[in-house]
Amino acid sequence: MITIAIILLVLLALMGAPLFAIILGAAALGFYTQQTELAVLHIDIYQLSNSVVLMALPLFTFAGFLLSESKTADRMLRLSQAAFGWMPGGMAFVSLIACAFFTALTGGSGVTIVALGALLFPALVKGQYPEKFSLGLVTSSGSLGLLLVPSVPLLIYGIIAQQMSQQLDMPPVEIVDLYLGGLVPALLMIVLLYGYCVWATRGTDVPRQAFDFRELVEALWEARWELPLPVVVLGGIFSGFLVVSEAAAVTALYVLVVEVFLYREISLRKLPGIMRESMIMVGGILLILAVALAFTDFLVYAGVPEKLFAFIQTHVQSKVAFLVLLNILLLLLGAMLDIFAALVIMVPLILPVALRYGIDPVHLGIIFVANMQIGYITPPVGMNLFIASYRFKRRVTELFASTIPFMLVLIVALLLITYIPQLSLWLVR
Repeated sequence: MITIAIILLVLLALMGAPLFAIILGAAALGFYTQQTELAVLHIDIYQLSNSVVLMALPLFTFAGFLLSESKTADRMLRLSQAAFGWMPGGMAFVSLIACAFFTALTGGSGVTIVALGALLFPALVKGQYPEKFSLGLVTSSGSLGLLLVPSVPLLIYGIIAQQMSQQLDMPPVEIVDLYLGGLVPALLMIVLLYGYCVWATRGTDVPRQAFDFRELVEALWEARWELPLPVVVLGGIFSGFLVVSEAAAVTALYVLVVEVFLYREISLRKLPGIMRESMIMVGGILLILAVALAFTDFLVYAGVPEKLFAFIQTHVQSKVAFLVLLNILLLLLGAMLDIFAALVIMVPLILPVALRYGIDPVHLGIIFVANMQIGYITPPVGMNLFIASYRFKRRVTELFASTIPFMLVLIVALLLITYIPQLSLWLVR
């Protein structure tokens, strides 16, 4: 009977059944095999509502949807160009900075390609950058902000780690520490990519934009209401004046007032539709998170992390070798799974084993998201490839070929982040 149930779950997964149903089915089957009352599932699912940090998820998501529906992308691009267009490879650097911060604010990698891609790609080609290089740059830059505040993947990792902290007898992972830990690695990725851009365009006749102080002032004035937003979020969280959920509430209110009443780019009539779309996305994430916690409890109850650690320890002796295998596994997962699915499925398995090897949970979170960031441009499920294919009317294979050099640079950054933990922990510790 159990074998039939497992086969049925696998068939449902292959047929495209919702992820939450597959995870919940696996948890129920697991508890059944352990002769545990299935009523424990309701308790495990309800536990998610005890997380205070959870309130930040819908608020940050709503703020991101508002920003993506406004003309924030246009203003950020103009400001970036006015501030950095004079540098060598200035337009490439503008693309990196604009994409990173827009992704951080909106929380959506695909949204960045849709919103900024239509502006950046023609601007790069017009600036005499090679077309293949421009396609690769825009497609690869779409996920750069996933390590920056207020990163939703880091928030979800933190929620899962906090829920597991009691079971693993470890101090709870603070969301603030994850956000602090992501700053230097995100900056490292941007710097390395910019260095590659300058090197790749050497010898080409790429003109620089003359610095215009008046244009910079006008761009600053145009973005005057959005510029304080990072200060509100970063300052509130890192100063300790606001906890993450309070910072999310302030951010959502601030963005709502700015985009609806000050810029007046979003009408009150459109507001309910934006709320509905953002909460549909949040509802899906919360449902997957809830059933994932139930599945996590089964794994801990059945001693799966201990058995997995014993198996790995038999074949992997050193921490460095474990990190090598971890990166390979996460890169493969990033190529096959959505980032949220990968988080809820793999964190409960990987976190207990990583702790046994002495890996800091904050460092592990940064490694995890950095790997998934590369997964956005890796076939067969690299979301950015398909969104860019739709946006630029190009074949996925052509886009993947154009992103390979940028992917290699990101992998170099990933190796540095993985094997130099101080990059992630310096600001935290």
